[in-house]
Amino acid sequence: MSIAGQALPDLAQRLKEGAAQAGLDLAPPEQEKLLAFLSLMSKWNAVYNLTAVRDPEQMLAQHLLDSLAIIAPLSRHIDLSGATIADVGSGAGLPGLPLAIVFPTAKVLSIEPVGKKAAFQRQSCAELALTNVEVFAGRAQALTRQVDLVICRAFASMADFVDASAGLIGPSTLLVAMKGQRAGLESECAELPAHCEVEIEALQVPFLAAQRHLVIVRHAGRSAPQQAAARQAEASSPAPSPSPSPTSIQAFSPGLTSAGPAPAAPRRSA
Repeated sequence: MSIAGQALPDLAQRLKEGAAQAGLDLAPPEQEKLLAFLSLMSKWNAVYNLTAVRDPEQMLAQHLLDSLAIIAPLSRHIDLSGATIADVGSGAGLPGLPLAIVFPTAKVLSIEPVGKKAAFQRQSCAELALTNVEVFAGRAQALTRQVDLVICRAFASMADFVDASAGLIGPSTLLVAMKGQRAGLESECAELPAHCEVEIEALQVPFLAAQRHLVIVRHAGRSAPQQAAARQAEASSPAPSPSPSPTSIQAFSPGLTSAGPAPAAPRRSA
């Protein structure tokens, strides 16, 4: 068995080594599903142009390991195993689907407005039996569902990310942007509302020389333990009333627009 002509054992060993460098001990079923997802990306990419990266080994580093490398740093801020996660502008399902594979008890809402990419994600979820993923074929602005973590990869500016995510944000929601070079990040973050508390953390992706950073945004004045306590309090309290403000980090009422049927198509921190 191979992926686009590359022997699967080679990619499997590369994935195992990269995951170990990222501080992860992946179980065999998780490795198999991640490699199967990589195979589906490679297959669909030939027709649907999901990503500009064509070589499977490069896809492994730039997409899979790039997604997995955020797990150890994020685990210092949030318990991903039981989290509700919204992936905004998820494209081919990155990082949402790899997170769903590694954390099968998490609930992932993958938000992608481009129909062919959303269709790929649905087909991938069906073939990989990812029952903890919901694919929404639309824009994040159309949603009002409070989650624990909102994440984006290669999105627009930080201000646009916060604006687009407004309907997903509650008082204890963590927002995380996966960014490249550090240059310009401070000026982007300076444009955020005053109540946004920002932390920029350097990220090392295995087998990738390019710079990567996480920009972590939380409600000002709340530490990670305080946010965890707030989530427990929210779980035992009635749902808060909706807020009309599109940019404030406040609680929003639940609800989701239907994404419609899927078109036909040709887990563990150290």
